[in-house]
Formats: sequence, structure tokens, C-alpha cells
Amino acid sequence: MRALLSVSDKAGIVEFASGLEKLGWEIISTGGTYKTLSAAGVNVIEIDEVTKFPECFEGRVKTLNPYVHGGILHKRGDAAHVAQAKELGVEGIDLVCVNLYPFKATIERTEDFDEIIENIDIGGPTMVRSAAKNFNDVLIVTDVGDYESVLEALQTNANTLEFRRGLMIKAFEHTAAYDGMIANYMNGRFNEGFGEYQFITGKKSFQTRYGENPHQKGALYEFDSHFTEHFKQLKGEASFNNINDVNGALKIASSFGDENAVCIVKHGNPCGFAIKETLLESYTEALRCDPVSAFGGVVAVNGVVTKELAVKMNEIFLEVVMAADFEPEALEVFESKKRIKLFAQGGKKLVMAKDKFDFKHVDGGFVYQNADCICDNEVHNAKKQSKLEASAQEMKDLEIAWKVAGLTKSNCVVYVKDSAMVAVGMGMTSRVDAAQCALKKAKEMDIDVTGAAMASEAFFPFRDSIDAAAAAGVKAIIEPGGSIRDDEVIEAANEHGISLYFTTVRHFLH
Repeated sequence: MRALLSVSDKAGIVEFASGLEKLGWEIISTGGTYKTLSAAGVNVIEIDEVTKFPECFEGRVKTLNPYVHGGILHKRGDAAHVAQAKELGVEGIDLVCVNLYPFKATIERTEDFDEIIENIDIGGPTMVRSAAKNFNDVLIVTDVGDYESVLEALQTNANTLEFRRGLMIKAFEHTAAYDGMIANYMNGRFNEGFGEYQFITGKKSFQTRYGENPHQKGALYEFDSHFTEHFKQLKGEASFNNINDVNGALKIASSFGDENAVCIVKHGNPCGFAIKETLLESYTEALRCDPVSAFGGVVAVNGVVTKELAVKMNEIFLEVVMAADFEPEALEVFESKKRIKLFAQGGKKLVMAKDKFDFKHVDGGFVYQNADCICDNEVHNAKKQSKLEASAQEMKDLEIAWKVAGLTKSNCVVYVKDSAMVAVGMGMTSRVDAAQCALKKAKEMDIDVTGAAMASEAFFPFRDSIDAAAAAGVKAIIEPGGSIRDDEVIEAANEHGISLYFTTVRHFLH
């Protein structure tokens, strides 16, 4: 039995080769892998002894050879194949272990296109695909994490067709993701990211309990191992909807840097938000906005959950708490709650992956776009349109309202007072309805919005929303501007003594 080992990532390769050698396998290798194995005392044959042809063109051609691919691809159970292999002097290669040139690491390190081109693997993917195609007879190993299980399968006679089929699927996933990454990079460099094809690949992080509904299956797939690296599932089994809600809450809570932000989300929409001196105060104020909706909701905490905060949270039923981290005593508090799910990132503050793109499924395909960014300077650089200028606290409230509005389903209007959200209307077909719905809910909750700041993620097309805001006691408003009736809106703000700011940036979220 012969194994061909040719890897860029040398982790564990000496141990794997040694294990194969002990089982009586003959080892063939290439270039750097050959040197590594040889130096470690592994009895290894250099590839050109098999190909009968030297590596050439600066290593661009070394395994693209009939003695290699014939050895991999010929069917062991086909008499004609076996006879032809004998006639041509082709010996079988029964295991191929390959991981590919580090293209991702290269494009992260340099813009040098010549170097990038040289880190596009050709022979590696070809060998992987050959071995995967002939998985009936050949083991294809592309994952360092599989070395131990492959050796165990060979030692225990568990090298079954089903086992090889699992490795085959991994191999085709590996080459597909690799080629997709290269194509996306080239389109990003030369076509502004919008080529004839768009490849979206993710690695499964975990299976969710179910999809949006119990009769649907679901799983979380991640880009660049972000979830695996930054999220620890400390308690419970998350559902598809839990992950979606966590994402919404996380985006809002993490967008305020080091501040003690707490966001409560229900069904993808914020029902509470606050920034106070402590996280406990922030949660308490966030809960005041809509405690009814918060029941069974998701909370994102931009900091470390203490025992005191955990006790407060434990007063109602929460589906998920997502935080930078939890004190051990806080975890003990949540232990009695059987249904709660806890996620931590293991740091002091929440962080986001900051994906560069966004996409949404539509019937028969998906729409794809550059990711939206709600930047801090949008509020700081907003243009004052009114005679009245907002106070420092009002500007802070405008910033909070603007970010929450931009990260909430349109049409959306947000009211913030003393750094806490006091009312929100979202997902409405009319911006007037969104504004009025928010005020109606605040009145039902006996929340006084007098002196609040208000934000709309898109312009107000008529002055009626400004008139309604004035009647409710709103003192500052921020919106993108851009309506043909902006002058009427500005006039209304001045009539009511409201400070009005235009950001000139719209943030629809559909």
C-alpha cells in the first residue's frame, strides 16, 4: 500500500506518516513535505522517483503526471484497469493526504499579485479531486484533524466504504471552498466584487435544535471560523431563531464601543436598549421600555455579566443571554433556569466579524450587496438644519436612536431619552404609523417621552411626523434628509422648537 503526502500545513504530518509507516505503508512525498519527513527519520520516496520526471518550472509542475494520477484513479476491481496499469507500469496510490497552498493567508498578508498567483495550488486540488473521485479504492485526507481517525480506521479494519465516502465529501467541500475563495478574490480585485458568479461558503459550526419552526432542520455556518473563535455556548442548545435574534442584539449592543450597552431583542427587533453607568442599570432601563415583549427575548450585554446582573435577569424568562463574558457566580445563578441559553465571547466587550458583504435569499436565488455600515461620524458630522442646537445629552440620545434605527427593520422610528430607548416602532409600511405606534406603546407602558430624541433611518416625507413628535414632547430629531419636502420638515422643527439634524445617509433594513 502506498500513500502520497503533500501538505502546506505541516502540523501533525510527521506523526501521521510515522503511523502509516508502522502499518507497513510506503510513503511518497513532494518538496517541503519530503524534506520535513526525511529530516524526521521517516523512510520516504521523493515524487520524481515515481513520476520519472523532475519537478520543473519552479515547482509549478511536479504531480501532474500519469504515474501519479493513474496510480490514484485506476479502478482496483476492474480487470481492464488493472491490466492497463500493469502494462503502463503504473503502481497504485491508495491514500492521498493533501492540504492546499495558503491562498487565504497570502491575500491577507500582501497585495503583491505575482506572489498571490504563485500561491494558487494546481497540483494539490487535482490530486484531491482524483482521489475523491476514486474513493471506492483510495483514502483522501484533507483535514489535519482526521489524521488520528484515519490511522485508527486502518489499524482496526474500519476502512469501510462509508468511512471513505465521508472523507470524499470533505475533499470536494475543501476544493470547492478553495476555488470559490480564489474566484471571489479575483472578482473583488478586478470587478468590484460583482462577477458573473458569487460564491458563498461557510463551515458548519453546529446544528441548531430546529429551523424557524420545529418541522424544519437548521444549522449555523460561519465565515472564517468567526463563531468558533469568538463564541462559546455555555448553556443550552440554540435554535435557528435564537441565533437570528442574537445577531440582531449583538449588532446593536456592540456598535457602541466600550460603553455599557445592553440590548433586548424579540423576534429580530429591539424592544429595549440603554447605556448607563453600570450594566445592571443599563439592563434595568432597557427592560423598562417594553417588559412585555422582553419576556422570552434575547439580551446582548456589552461587557461581563456579574452575579448581581444575573439575579436581575433571572426575574423573568429570557431565551438567550449573549455577553462578552460571565463571572462564575453569574453562571451559578442561571443554572436553575433549564431553558435559557448562554453565549460568551471570552473578552471584556462584544465584537463583530464586520463582514464586508450581505445577502438575502429570494425565490430562485439571492440578492447580494456590500455590507451596510453605521459609522460613528454619521451623527457627529450630521448637518444642523434647525435654528435650535441639540444639547450634549440630546446629541448622545440622537446617536443611540440613529444606530438603533439603522439596525432595525424598516420603516423604523426610535425615541431615546437619557441614553435609554423609551419607544420604538419598526417594520411598518408607513413611517407615520411607525412613529405613532411607538408613542402608543410608550403610553401603554406609562413611559414619558417628553424631552426625548427621535431618529428615523430614512427621511420623513411630510411634516406630519414632526408635528406628532412635537405633540409628544420630542426635543431633537435626526434623519437622513433628501425629501422634496425637506423645507417643510425643517420649518415644522423650527415652529416647534426642535433641533433637527440631517445625516445624508439612509439605512433601510428590509
